Amino acid sequence: MIIVHIVEPFAGGIAVFVKSLTESMPDDLHIVVHGERKEEIPADLVKKNFPRRNVRFIRWRSAQRSIDVLKDLFAFAELYKILKRLKAKNLVDAVHLHSSKSGLLGRAACRMVGIQNVFYTPNGASFLSAKNKVTRYLYCQLEKLGSRFGGNVVCCSPSELQQYVNLGIKADYINNGINVKDKPAGHVGVRDGKFRIVTSGRIEKQKNPELFNTIASYFQDMPGIEFIWIGEGSGKNLFTSGNITVTGWLDNKGVHDYVAGSHIYLSTSDYEGMSFAALEALALNKPVLMRECTGNIDVVKQGLNGDLFKNASEAIIKILQYQNNPEMLDIMGGFSAEICRKEFDMKENFKTYRELYAGSILKAGGNGAKWSLG
Repeated sequence: MIIVHIVEPFAGGIAVFVKSLTESMPDDLHIVVHGERKEEIPADLVKKNFPRRNVRFIRWRSAQRSIDVLKDLFAFAELYKILKRLKAKNLVDAVHLHSSKSGLLGRAACRMVGIQNVFYTPNGASFLSAKNKVTRYLYCQLEKLGSRFGGNVVCCSPSELQQYVNLGIKADYINNGINVKDKPAGHVGVRDGKFRIVTSGRIEKQKNPELFNTIASYFQDMPGIEFIWIGEGSGKNLFTSGNITVTGWLDNKGVHDYVAGSHIYLSTSDYEGMSFAALEALALNKPVLMRECTGNIDVVKQGLNGDLFKNASEAIIKILQYQNNPEMLDIMGGFSAEICRKEFDMKENFKTYRELYAGSILKAGGNGAKWSLG
């Protein structure tokens, strides 16, 4: 089977998501039509993490992040030509669209080309990022417009699904997942005795680096507590607290080592689809302290493997509790690993996508029913 993936933000969690799909279906050919965000990470570096045997890449040169009617028309025209060419060569069995921009332009292009086996995973719906009613209304209308072009919306978490149901858009969900088999347990490095709080991802508005800085600044006068942000981005200038370390982008081993050497995984995001970085933290036996938002609420079992918070004060109180009760960390970390094995195993969850592509369980519109895992 040949699956065409269309992805504009070829970086961060969405790139991990597409990579995981290609790894979980090694006997199928995956053609990745991608944009590039050089200011975050060059596409060539992202490609190096993908399997070589069953993945091919096509550059979507005119794709760009912001909404610009003229540029988006060029991006649509280019995508239409790519899909038309692939269909003419019988190189399309299913199309999977990743992110809001790809979802809108891709569904329109697929309809014009005559491709019907189309799936769209938002991985963090754009309308959740809106800071005012006008912007939110615009993004909601664009999502509704996209749904009229056809295709099946497949969210990556139950709470993301609920957001689409609330809009009146038919959808279903498959939980994101990671490879949890033989995942080594995380061991905290205690040579210097520091208590470490870590997060991972792009330092951008969605991740709310300002809130991260506010939480960290409370502990500035406590040299035994350190905050680490794995990643890079335009919001780096918001970090004014002296106890924050920004590592920049790291390879998989580097990320693993930092998370494994931490005590708590912290998320200050305004919204998520479902964070792969958080799932990795679960697999590494880490308690998770996460802002209460879409996506995050599906990862935390309150008081069991971590906690949710609504503001900086609540997060600070929880960090102090964790630091003063270190025995909690091992217990909660054990629950994290168990929850990850049961709910977020990539091999179990992502095999459903192949069934979906093949049409064996094509029933989008269940509004709340998880895809059957057989």
